[in-house]
Amino acid sequence: MTAKPDRLRFFVDETSLGLGKGMAALRDDVVHTGHRLVPEVPIGSLDPEWMPIIAEMGLIVLTRDKRIRTKHAKVLHLCEHGLRVFVIGGKRDMSNWDAVSLLVRRWDALEAQIKDSGPGPWFYRIQEHGVTPMPLPSSIG
Repeated sequence: MTAKPDRLRFFVDETSLGLGKGMAALRDDVVHTGHRLVPEVPIGSLDPEWMPIIAEMGLIVLTRDKRIRTKHAKVLHLCEHGLRVFVIGGKRDMSNWDAVSLLVRRWDALEAQIKDSGPGPWFYRIQEHGVTPMPLPSSIG
């Protein structure tokens, strides 16, 4: 499937590039680091470089960064730019296939959460049992 610039809704960061490529193949509203429709975000872009670009585009971030809760600087940058973030998976490592499968199974819940949550910043975790708010470190808020 070819992404359509006027339909873009989701961005998958480089920590989840395999997932991003898989989702971009399935949906025309998903792009990832290095995608031709986001040339401003090439492979190797640092978080502070891509976050304002993706925020300005109004895209929702999908990531598998399971240690995001301990990465205070990254979370702070995500919040500063008002980004909306879904973190995929739990404590165990997932293959790209498992992550894509999980997203597909939970897509209706993801869409409902987007509708209910409004503008960012916000963070949710997508796991086998559903989509839940992701508690942030107390130093972030």
